[in-house]
Amino acid sequence: MEFNESLMSERSDTDLTLTTVDEHRQRMTLHCEECNTVLGDSHGVCGEVTCLDSIMCMRVTNDVILSDEMESGHKGEMAKCIYSALKCRGCHCAVGMVIHSAPSRLAVIRSVYLLHKANISCYILNSSSMVKASTLKFDLKPLKESIHEMRHQFQIKYDKMAVIKSRLEDK
Repeated sequence: MEFNESLMSERSDTDLTLTTVDEHRQRMTLHCEECNTVLGDSHGVCGEVTCLDSIMCMRVTNDVILSDEMESGHKGEMAKCIYSALKCRGCHCAVGMVIHSAPSRLAVIRSVYLLHKANISCYILNSSSMVKASTLKFDLKPLKESIHEMRHQFQIKYDKMAVIKSRLEDK
């Protein structure tokens, strides 16, 4: 499973501003809402699960503790799921979960760290500001769109190189 080109959008009542994390090099760290312990960063983020209001992460810091106990969900989106809680090492507050077994509709998020947005703050490095994760939206850019964009960028570079080559041949 590969997740590239995460999108981040800031939500407001009037406007949605979309920025590509990789494109604009907007970096952030994910912190525990209670004690500000760093739990992860934008390099590990691979999307969002809106039905669970969670950020999907492929990796987190050692300050995220995976509970040995497995729990089972009985209602809502977590019905028929088996998962383990994620806790902050600093304050022992619950910060998310890892789903071990789930119905096919949730198959894509099995074995992925899910950080509950309500328990997470984000420090945006470029603007040196701390914001609640619930005010941000993390989406995945479709793979086909990424490939088309990359092909377009290669074509632009190729055209520039062709112009430079023709100028060198003229001299």
